[in-house]
This record gives sequence, C-alpha cells and structure tokens, in this order.
Amino acid sequence: MEWVSSMDYMVLYSSKTGNTKKIATEIFSALPGMSKDMQSMEEYRGKDADIFFIGFWVNRGTCEMSVIDAMSELHGKKIALFGTCGMGSDAEYYRSIEQKVNVWIPDDCEYLGIFLCQGKMPMQIRGNYEIPREDSRQEACRRRLLHNFDEALFHPNDTDLANAREFVQCVLEKCKNT
Repeated sequence: MEWVSSMDYMVLYSSKTGNTKKIATEIFSALPGMSKDMQSMEEYRGKDADIFFIGFWVNRGTCEMSVIDAMSELHGKKIALFGTCGMGSDAEYYRSIEQKVNVWIPDDCEYLGIFLCQGKMPMQIRGNYEIPREDSRQEACRRRLLHNFDEALFHPNDTDLANAREFVQCVLEKCKNT
C-alpha cells in the first residue's frame, strides 16, 4: 500500500482585481517550511493539506460561490479565512462579513479566524459615486463613499501586508495549542 501524506499548508484564493492575490502571496511567504502550496480557485483540484488559508474578495458583504463550494468540500481540516473589500476598515462590517462567510465551513472543521483588509476597487465604481445627489443625506453618503474609494486606492498597503503576516503567526500559535 502506498503512503500519501498531505502537505502542511494550502493557500487557496479568489481574486478579481489582484488585491486578494497580493494578500495570498504574503500569507504564503509567511508560512514556514517547504510543505505548502498556493493556488487560485480556478487552479485548485482538491489538493490536500492540514491547514487551509482561504481567501476571497468581498462582493456585497460575502464571498463568491467558488469559495463557498471549495470550503464546503473540506472536512476535518483547519481553516483560516482572509479577504479584501473595497469598504474601509469598519470592524462591524468586517464582523458581518465573517458571519456570512464562515457559516460555509463544515462543522467537522476547525475555524481559525479571519483577516480582512481594504483593497482598491475598479475605477468605473468611482463614476457611480461622482454624481451629486439632491437629498442631503444621500449626498453625505455619496461623499463618504467617494472618500472611501479614494482611500482604498492605496490598499492593500505595507501595513495590510504586515498585518497579514501577523495573522499567519496568530493562526500558527492557535494550531500549536490545539
């Protein structure tokens, strides 16, 4: 009988604009050893690992279907999530994203936490925010969205990358203690 061992780590991600791939690359480089791999959702064909870091871009407060499908097929694994979103670093918004995404992790898996950071958005989105509004509340909201869009142009930045590396260290510490 042939013995096949799984690798220690798999970094699996979905990236539409390159933001999440940038974080995935940082997470991959922060993982110790040589028993690791990084693949996009499109490349992934079920390669096994002990610990999965699963990344996604946020669309309307959650992840896309390919991420849900990949997570749903994992059993008995340790899973850490990471993602990028255009909206600023709002802790309440980030908690709502986490709640909407981690429900897709099977019950027999161990959830290790989430890392989220802001990411730049496609320029055509800015056009939606440039049209002035008549209503003062809508106009105030439009200005906040425009300001957020402009802030997002600089993300993920060096601080976000450092925070992703720190997240990896926290996940590895959790794994040592379980």
